[in-house]
Amino acid sequence: MSAARTQPPLLALRGVEAGYGAITVLHSIDLEVAAGEVLAVLGPNGAGKSTTLRVAAGLHRPSAGDLLLDGRPVTGADPVALARSGLCLIPEGRGIFPTLTVGENLRMVTYRGVSRAEVEHRAFTAFPRLAQRRRQRAGTMSGGEQQMLAMARAIAGDPAVLLLDELSMGLAPRIVGELYDKVHEIAATGVTIVAVEQFAAAVLGVATTAVVMADGRIVLAGAPDDIRGELQGVYLGGPAQPGRPRPGSPPPTADHRNDVLTERA
Repeated sequence: MSAARTQPPLLALRGVEAGYGAITVLHSIDLEVAAGEVLAVLGPNGAGKSTTLRVAAGLHRPSAGDLLLDGRPVTGADPVALARSGLCLIPEGRGIFPTLTVGENLRMVTYRGVSRAEVEHRAFTAFPRLAQRRRQRAGTMSGGEQQMLAMARAIAGDPAVLLLDELSMGLAPRIVGELYDKVHEIAATGVTIVAVEQFAAAVLGVATTAVVMADGRIVLAGAPDDIRGELQGVYLGGPAQPGRPRPGSPPPTADHRNDVLTERA
C-alpha cells in the first residue's frame, strides 16, 4: 500500500496466498493498517475480499505468507485466541444469535472478562435503540437493528481490530449512513478497522486508506479520493469515462439502476 503512515501497522498481511482445494483465490496479498485507521477493501464479486478477511481473522489458514498482529506473527493461530487478543470479525449476513434476546447476545461478550454491566453500558451508549429491545429476540428485529446489535457486541468487547464484511448488505442507505457514522466514531477511539464493502460511497466517506481487489490481487491502493476516480475501470473492465456516474453520486433513477459501482462492489 502506498499511503503514508506515521505509526507501525497493528494488523498486517504479508505475501498472503490462500485458496480452497486446488483453487488459489488470493495471490500475494500485502495489506497493513495502523491503529485508528479505516482501510476500505473494494472490488467486484469474486475478487477475494471475504477470503482476505477470513485469513485476517484466523478462520482460513493461508498457503503462503504471514499474518501479523501488533508486530507478532500469528499465522495459523487459533481464531479464539485471536479474538481474545482483541481481533473481532462481524461476518457477512449479521453476526448475531437470532434466537437469543438482545441482552443474551450481549452477555456472550463477557468471555473477554468484561462485566455484564459494562458490556450493556457500552452497547446501549453506542446504540440507545437497543436498550428498548433488551428482551426482544434478535432475529425478530429489523435488519438495521440486527446490524446495530452486531456492532454493539463488537464495541462492548473493546476490540483492537474490527473486521467488517459487507456491513451495508440489505440495508437502506439511511441506516448504512448511521452505521458508518459509528464506524468513524469507533476508529476515532484508536480501533483499527478493515471494511469489505459493496457500498463504495459509504465506506470511502470514512476510510483513511483504500485498496481495490480483482481476481485475488490488489490492483489499486491509496487515499480514498484517489481511488474513487479509478473504480470504474476495475469494475467494468475499462477506463473511467467522462459523464458516467462516479461512486457516491446521486442515482439518476429511484431504483438505482445506474448506480453500478455502489451496488456491485
